[in-house]
Amino acid sequence: MEEEQMSSVPCSSLAVESAIRVATAGGIFGFCAGPREGRRIGLTGVPQASYVAKYVGRFGFQCGLVGGVFTMTHCGLQRYRGRNDWVNALIAGAVAGGAVAVRTRNLTQVVGTAGLVSAFSVLANYSRTN
Repeated sequence: MEEEQMSSVPCSSLAVESAIRVATAGGIFGFCAGPREGRRIGLTGVPQASYVAKYVGRFGFQCGLVGGVFTMTHCGLQRYRGRNDWVNALIAGAVAGGAVAVRTRNLTQVVGTAGLVSAFSVLANYSRTN
């Protein structure tokens, strides 16, 4: 049943839905961690509230980007290859990890992050119950 539904939904719709869900999770994390970070650097009052708002937005955007890129790549590969296996998760994880780490402009960090996200993606895909 789920496989039939997945094949009828466009990859772009899945990517947007995933980006929204993961961005929400990232925003919640930013909302929890932001006040602590603001206090750590000595902010109080309105400057701390502004810092927390920026922190929430930054984490939400980064997490949404990872979720959207991963889902779009995974779905596209699944449709192109005609299989839903660990290879799709491996490649999609590498692309998503590289997309986030490319901002550092450090090739070592890009490759390391791409490999780490790729490995976790394969583990999550492998441990998923069918």
